[in-house]
Amino acid sequence: MNNKYDIKNFGWNDYFSAYFSEYESQNLNPARVSVEHRNYYELYSVYGELTAEKSGKLFYSAVNNELLPAVGDWVVIEHIENEQKAFIRAVLPRKTKFSRKKAGSTTEEQVIAANVDTVFIMSSLNQDLNMKRIERYVTLAWDNEIIPVLLLSKADLCEDIFSKLADVQGRFPGIDVHIVSALQKAGIGELEKHFEGNKTIAVIGSSGVGKSTLINSILNWDKMGVSEIGLYKDKGRHTTTHRELAVVPGGGLIIDTPGMREIQLWEGAEGLSELFGDIEQLALECKFTDCKHESEPGCAIIAAINNGSLDPDRFKSYKKLLSEVSFFERKQDKKAQLVEKKRWKKITAAGRKRSIEKRK
Repeated sequence: MNNKYDIKNFGWNDYFSAYFSEYESQNLNPARVSVEHRNYYELYSVYGELTAEKSGKLFYSAVNNELLPAVGDWVVIEHIENEQKAFIRAVLPRKTKFSRKKAGSTTEEQVIAANVDTVFIMSSLNQDLNMKRIERYVTLAWDNEIIPVLLLSKADLCEDIFSKLADVQGRFPGIDVHIVSALQKAGIGELEKHFEGNKTIAVIGSSGVGKSTLINSILNWDKMGVSEIGLYKDKGRHTTTHRELAVVPGGGLIIDTPGMREIQLWEGAEGLSELFGDIEQLALECKFTDCKHESEPGCAIIAAINNGSLDPDRFKSYKKLLSEVSFFERKQDKKAQLVEKKRWKKITAAGRKRSIEKRK
C-alpha cells in the first residue's frame, strides 16, 4: 500500500477500520468520496485524489439509491495500477448521515452528507433568520446523532445583533451559537475547535447565507466558487451546485452543500425529543394520557402557554414537525412492506426455477 497519503487526515478511524477488515486480504483499499457526479466519483485515498466508477455489481445490488455512495462515504476500491482511477466495490457502513426527503411525491431518502460529526447550520442575520427552518435542521441533526452548531452570518449587515442572538439562544438552549462575518474574517477562528481530531463538518443553510464564503475563509483559498460581492448585501446567489468534501489545512474536513430553502424531514422522532424535550415532559403531566392539548381540562401544555412559560409558536412548530414525522413514518412502513414483498417474490421465483431445473 502506498503510504504517501495518510487516510487519517480524511477522517479514517477505528470505526471504519473494523468494517474494512474483511477486505484487507483482497488487494482492495479504502477511499473517501469527496464529490459525487452523475456517472463517476472523486475520491481521497492513499494514492492521492482518484476518479472512480461504481462496479456493476454494486450498482445493481443496491435496492435503493441511498445505498449508493454519497459525499463523505468511505468506500472499498480496486485501484487501477499506474493511473489515478479506481472501481468502487462496496460502501462501508455509515457512522452517521444527514438526510432529507427527496423532492417530489415519492417517499425516497436523499443523503446530503455521510459520516458527519458536526453540522454548521447557517442563517444570515439580515433577512434569512427563520427559526422554524433552523428547528428542522436541528431536528435532523439530533436524530442522526450529529452535533448541531448554529452560525449567524453577515453580522456586518445587522444592527441588532445581540437581541437576535438572545432570541436564538433562548430558542435553542445548549446548542453552540456563533456570530460570523466571513468577508471580515470575524468569528471564523472560534470555529476551529469543532474540527479537532480530523472531524468532518457539513455546512447547510438556504441559498445566499454565505456558506461558500465561510468555507473559503476556513480553507484560506478559493476552493469553492463564490458569487459577486455586490450581491452580498441582500440575498446573494449561491454558486455551489454539488456537494463537495474538502480537507481543511489545519486538520479536519468540511462539506459544502447546495442551498436548501425548504427541507422535508426524512426521520426525526428522536431529534424532536432532543429539541422539544420540555414540551414532551409537559405532555406527561397532562391529566389525560390521550390529551390533544387543545381544550382538555388539566392540560399542562395549555397551562404553560397561558402562564407564559411556553411560547405558543414553539408549540405549533413542534406539532407541525411531529405530524410530518408521523406521516413519513407511516409511508416508510408501507414502502418497507412493498420492498419486502418484492424481495420474497424474487426468492420464490428463484426457488421455482431451481426446482424445475432439478426435475429435468
